[in-house]
Amino acid sequence: MPADRPRIGLRPPRLTRRGRPPLRRLLPDLGLGAVAALGLAPFGIWAATPVALAMLIWRMARARPAAGFWHGFAAGLGWFALAMFWIAEPFLVEPEIYGWMAPFAVVLMAAGGALFWAVPGLLAARIAGGWRARAIGIAAALALSDWLRGWIFTGFPWAQVGQVWIDTPVAQMAAHVGATGLSALTLLMAALPVALWRPGRPSVLPGAIAAIAVLGGAWAAGLSRLAAPLPQDRDLVLRIVQPNATQALKWDPEWSQVFFDRLLDLSATPGRRDLVIWPETAVNFLLEDATPVLPAMSQAAGAPLVMGIQRRDGARWMNSLAVIGDGGAVGQIYDKFHLVPFGEYMPWGDALARIGITAFAAQHGNGYSAGPGPQVIGIPGIPDFQPLICYEAIFPQHLRGLPERPGWLLQVTNDAWFGKVSGPYQHLAQARLRAIETGLPLVRSANTGVSAVIDARGRVRDSLPLNEAGAMDAALPGALPETTWLRMGNLPLVLLLVAVMGTTALRRRRISRG
Repeated sequence: MPADRPRIGLRPPRLTRRGRPPLRRLLPDLGLGAVAALGLAPFGIWAATPVALAMLIWRMARARPAAGFWHGFAAGLGWFALAMFWIAEPFLVEPEIYGWMAPFAVVLMAAGGALFWAVPGLLAARIAGGWRARAIGIAAALALSDWLRGWIFTGFPWAQVGQVWIDTPVAQMAAHVGATGLSALTLLMAALPVALWRPGRPSVLPGAIAAIAVLGGAWAAGLSRLAAPLPQDRDLVLRIVQPNATQALKWDPEWSQVFFDRLLDLSATPGRRDLVIWPETAVNFLLEDATPVLPAMSQAAGAPLVMGIQRRDGARWMNSLAVIGDGGAVGQIYDKFHLVPFGEYMPWGDALARIGITAFAAQHGNGYSAGPGPQVIGIPGIPDFQPLICYEAIFPQHLRGLPERPGWLLQVTNDAWFGKVSGPYQHLAQARLRAIETGLPLVRSANTGVSAVIDARGRVRDSLPLNEAGAMDAALPGALPETTWLRMGNLPLVLLLVAVMGTTALRRRRISRG
């Protein structure tokens, strides 16, 4: 270099030999991921999510491909660590047995989720040309990963980005594009200030205006949908019972009797009821052993009783929902089919059982067996409903493809596993999204709460607070016509996101050839 030429004094970002930036350069990404997670329940600071994601996409888009992976991983670690810290709670119910697993569960869950943020950073950086176009590629890839997370390794779509909108009118867009569409919408808002960046000052203004316009349009459309009249409530009274059986005492023989008596007393409270609903695994005995007490349960209910209960089918153990009719007659039975890995069944369970490792949620055998799949249950005088047991309500794909559309959704759950801080409220938020996606009311009976009646637009009509025993009588809300999402599912959106990724790939190829 000639001596008279000035030296610019700028250095490229320092990378390690394997392409990872120094750890201190990843701390802002970790913080941005955690700040973005503040939009989720129970915090509900939804504005934090698109702002933090915009800053993250800026950092990922301007990074080298290998560094983009690590920026995404660090941000994902922050997001899932804050969103999923409640995952330690199930291991602390019996700390003498499972407590040692709690820290590993939190770290591994956060790290596993972080990979779904890291890989999009790597892919988008490699296929998109220019850092502005790369921002759109990153947003599309992150939205695709949110969808993929609901399928791969049996799926776990908890803490999707789009779930931050549940308490705003924007959530109504899920009726058209589903929860994954809400994630894509959020990430588009975050990417626009980067993609439309212009030199000069204020360089971020065009993109910020575009992002606000997208948010304003979705907000206005949501308000319009919320303002439209709902169908009339059904002339039915549902009694939802919440016994508040804490997980540490739920299976204790003496306390089990206390909780069973509480279920009977709350069910027998005077007043009209056309259907009584008890939560998941409401009692500590099997359905096959319940014959002596079924008449007393039916008498206390004074109406058909729907209850969560375990049952045995030969050598198999099932987490089930059963209908109990007059005199204690057992009617239709639904067996949970989407089981929680490591909680309700153990992969390679026979081998692990030999060394004492079993599924901790199952109280009989070494784990549950899966039922045949989604179904619709009919009770005379009651609109047909689709049962969902606990975890199944986080999977929107299970609500499509039924031979007939039900009149409502019923979730029985035991959220005592999820602690008292964030897990139960995040579970409730996802149930509300299922109502919006399908246009169907959803009723949930939760052992320790939050039990709720949710209308077809996802609004909570009636509820019982967390960690309180009680029963509430509520009308069954009416159902809306079939939604766009229910007819078409996520396929159009997934194809669009893939097309966006493909367009950026072609653009990079043209740039490289030019």
